[in-house]
Amino acid sequence: MEKHWEGVPKLPYCKGNEQWIRVSEDVSLRVFIWKPNNDSLRNLSPIVMVPGWGSVFEGWRPLLSEWTGKRSIIYIETREKSSAIFDKKMTVDDFQMERFTNDIAEIIKFLDLKNNFDFFSSSLGSTILIDGLQSKKIQGRSSIFLAPNERFKFPLWARILIKMPFPSFSLKWLINTAIWGVERRVKEEGQKIRYRRTLLSQNFERIRLSARYLMKYSLPDELAEIKIPCAIITADSDKLHGLEDIKSIIDRIPNAKMIQVPSNQYAHEPDVLREIEEFYESI
Repeated sequence: MEKHWEGVPKLPYCKGNEQWIRVSEDVSLRVFIWKPNNDSLRNLSPIVMVPGWGSVFEGWRPLLSEWTGKRSIIYIETREKSSAIFDKKMTVDDFQMERFTNDIAEIIKFLDLKNNFDFFSSSLGSTILIDGLQSKKIQGRSSIFLAPNERFKFPLWARILIKMPFPSFSLKWLINTAIWGVERRVKEEGQKIRYRRTLLSQNFERIRLSARYLMKYSLPDELAEIKIPCAIITADSDKLHGLEDIKSIIDRIPNAKMIQVPSNQYAHEPDVLREIEEFYESI
């Protein structure tokens, strides 16, 4: 595992700090909090951001460099990421969806946010929030989901490798195989770079254990308990998150809307703030 971005990343137009929050008896998660230098902007509802599976901060730097000067951002690194601290031996059970949603609920409680905030999330982060909002374990003012996963579709060769009891020293080879597989499917160069960087930055054992659970998971059929205003950002060019699944999720969340953008990479760039702010103005 490579070490990346220790300490809070420094961004323009804001002040940042890093917190370690204990979310259960044995697990602590890293949370970055940035607040705009402009005191008047700090009164706006903050954004609770939950990135995707194994996602690393650097892939979000272009967007956050702009957004943190306009809104307070609370960026949560979920338990499958290298930064998480486990005080025990990890098992597949540590990566059940219930554990992920409980983590978010504990962080919201610890920070005393009182539901006066907006969610922004991507991929696994979006799936966690949809599951948590449906089960009423978490709540907020509104939520924007980028490319949520209806289910986690690993190709057959990946499912076989994930299930096999390879020794830990072989896991880096598996990650390199995963990179090869992703790059065959992804067409956007920016998306390829993000996924390559993400996969190379992982705690290999956590990725394997979380994948063993996630490959069996799918979102609940019923999503009618999600009452807050929601939008899903999607791109036709994103081959890793199927458009049909996205439409199915939108149909099941009351009053959810779709925001189509030119590419998945666009959703990581400052220009997407135009679509995000339009959504906030509409609610």
